[in-house]
Amino acid sequence: MHKVGFIVNPIAGMGGRVGLKGTDGVVEKAIELGAEKVAPSRAVQMLKHFSSLHKGEVNWLTCSGEMGEEELLEAGIRSYTIIYSPSYPSSARDTKEACRRLLREGVDIVVFCGGDGTARDIVEVIGKNLPILGIPSGVKMHSGVFGINPEVCAKILHEFLEGELTVGDADILDLDEELYRKGEWKIRLFGSALGIVEPTYVQVGKATFESISEEEIKEEIADYVEEIMEENEDHLFILGSGSTVYAIGKKIGIDKTLLGIDAVYRKKLVGKDLNENDLLDLLNRYEKTKLILSPIGAQGFILGRGNLQLSPRIIRKIGIDNIIVVATPSKLASTPLIRVDTGDRDLDRQFMEKGYMTVITGYRVMKAVKIQAI
Repeated sequence: MHKVGFIVNPIAGMGGRVGLKGTDGVVEKAIELGAEKVAPSRAVQMLKHFSSLHKGEVNWLTCSGEMGEEELLEAGIRSYTIIYSPSYPSSARDTKEACRRLLREGVDIVVFCGGDGTARDIVEVIGKNLPILGIPSGVKMHSGVFGINPEVCAKILHEFLEGELTVGDADILDLDEELYRKGEWKIRLFGSALGIVEPTYVQVGKATFESISEEEIKEEIADYVEEIMEENEDHLFILGSGSTVYAIGKKIGIDKTLLGIDAVYRKKLVGKDLNENDLLDLLNRYEKTKLILSPIGAQGFILGRGNLQLSPRIIRKIGIDNIIVVATPSKLASTPLIRVDTGDRDLDRQFMEKGYMTVITGYRVMKAVKIQAI
């Protein structure tokens, strides 16, 4: 019988939709702003799909309560062993202690639901003694141990337990959330872990591209997008995060946040560093809207990584056909696919059915990029 360690960080991702760009140290503020837990449902989603795929016996070793037991029960899984009872609310200390006990139990793999911070806590204890697999649920997920969504994580776990996949080194990256909230990007390599080797379904670490020629291309993209704004002056434009979209804000003369979500109307800033409720308010005030996004380098995600404010409700109100994707050619060279992970299976399916998205790569230069069907 396979032994699988299972850890859920129940607060992971709570700060995303309320615009906090993470939850580290600001859980109470997130709750005050109306944040809801997202990790438990993502974990259940993975477990249910895994159960439909894997017919062999598995003993899940987990924590009591919402750090694992509740999710297993909701997924209809009864074959589990409690190895640790965390405090309430749970903390990084609980994650680390659970990992120490999983090491002693000799599990085959540790599956966790959370973000980069959770991955960091796990690797701090486990190191490279056990392979780990992350179900993406945080705001920050740049490490190379995450499957691209819960269903894919289920597939990876099933194939690993069947002996069809092997393990290899994976980078654990972490972003300073306090600086992130101030608009500063400070990411560092925390260490190396054992991840599952599956290049199609396991995201690689974020890649950045910085050069003079890149900046010139961003200016070309910004010139073209400015023309689109002028041609659609009756539209609200919501601007996503990242340096390419930041260049668009600079071009039209607004004080664009680098890592937040902003909104402009007739090239004037009407909303800055917006959360989900702010966006809903704007969408109720403006009849027509377009959303400008840029994929994360090397991962290809336009939704579901670092912009959880753009919830399924927001995307539905805007409409998939009103999304404009921008990227430099070098970024697309390492991003062969567009990926979405909205947390809503029906909405993700609508993206997949679209097949391709047109990506602006220069002044009036575009490329059709395939949306990965999962």
